[in-house]
Amino acid sequence: MATSATDTVYRSDCPSRPILDQIADKWSMMVMAVLEEPTRFNEIKRRLEGVTQRVLTQTLRRLERNGMVARRVLPTSPVGVEYSLTPLGASLREPFGRLYDWTVNHAEEIRTHQRDYDQRTRI
Repeated sequence: MATSATDTVYRSDCPSRPILDQIADKWSMMVMAVLEEPTRFNEIKRRLEGVTQRVLTQTLRRLERNGMVARRVLPTSPVGVEYSLTPLGASLREPFGRLYDWTVNHAEEIRTHQRDYDQRTRI
């Protein structure tokens, strides 16, 4: 089923593993989802309930480092910063959209399995 090229992702030294870890985490996916247009930091934070300033800053820096997000300093007083998806980041919209749709479509079924599991394993 898997080819030798895809088998390498299972190796600990595969260079794609840290990239997958960085772009597929909860906050990275959510940040990229809200960046439909250039958006300021505080607006991103308002839209992502539960994210702390520290975690959002780390996430944006990591996404910028990986070329997924562009950071632009605005010539305003006080200085403002906005973030936008790069073409590379935008290329993830379709697969992330499919994953989101799958999650929404199966959420109730998964919650049912979780409840069943929790009842079976309750001590």
